[in-house]
Amino acid sequence: MLGAIEAGGTKFVLAVGPSPDRITARHSLPTTTPTETLRAAADWFAAQGSVGALGIGTFGPAELDRKAANWGHITNTPKPGWQDCDMAGFFADALSAPVAFDTDVNAAAIAEAAVRPACGSLAYVTIGTGIGGGLVMRGEPVHGAGHPEMGHIVPRRHPADRDFPGICPHHGDCLEGLASGPAIHARWGCSLSQLPADHIAHEVIADYIAQACHSLFAIAAVEVIVLGGGVSKTPGLIDRIAARTREIGAGYLPGHARQRIEAPLHGDNAGIIGALMLAEHLA
Repeated sequence: MLGAIEAGGTKFVLAVGPSPDRITARHSLPTTTPTETLRAAADWFAAQGSVGALGIGTFGPAELDRKAANWGHITNTPKPGWQDCDMAGFFADALSAPVAFDTDVNAAAIAEAAVRPACGSLAYVTIGTGIGGGLVMRGEPVHGAGHPEMGHIVPRRHPADRDFPGICPHHGDCLEGLASGPAIHARWGCSLSQLPADHIAHEVIADYIAQACHSLFAIAAVEVIVLGGGVSKTPGLIDRIAARTREIGAGYLPGHARQRIEAPLHGDNAGIIGALMLAEHLA
């Protein structure tokens, strides 16, 4: 039996099953303190029986380098109480099982790439409470000095959005500080989907996300960008982002005809399926 955790800043999604495409039990619990949340998750897995391997896709920042002394830890997250939490170590001990550890967005990218076998490169970008991105090239998630932090690039300001300072505690008006769900609410007092279709907010947010998509197409030459998260479900937003991305690209990039922006084929299950795939590689 494989186990999986999609660890988010708001909730943990847990699952077990014999393979990524056969989930036999699933559970979610709120993300409170590390002690309370990790213990509750371990107790749920124990109630399901023996877990042969566990895959974790987590919010970050996180240490993914297995050679690092703090591998498997959440690092300098702004989420109170979770800094330096040894998540992988806790579950390895609690479940007596090997643990695979990556970001939640890398896990989602792995799952989305797997259902597009003809696609050699894919980025998964989630736009919700925060903005994050994972990148898969030739079937493998991209790691480097750390992991991709696509939400913290700095876009060019939209002419109708010059005065908003942004909400990111580190960078102010980075992509997450300007286009995440909380940033939208801070400016306009509600979610993007609650605003009229002709409200300027739709143009502003589409422009910021399109700049990020153009950057991914230009820098990493990815073939597909998958947009997930609650904000991306706003009616018409993905089409608007795709159109604006084409405008920004102006037909220049060599592979632009092959590059596309899509919704997740796995819907809201991409992260947990990807975490099960991480576990499967260990089993």
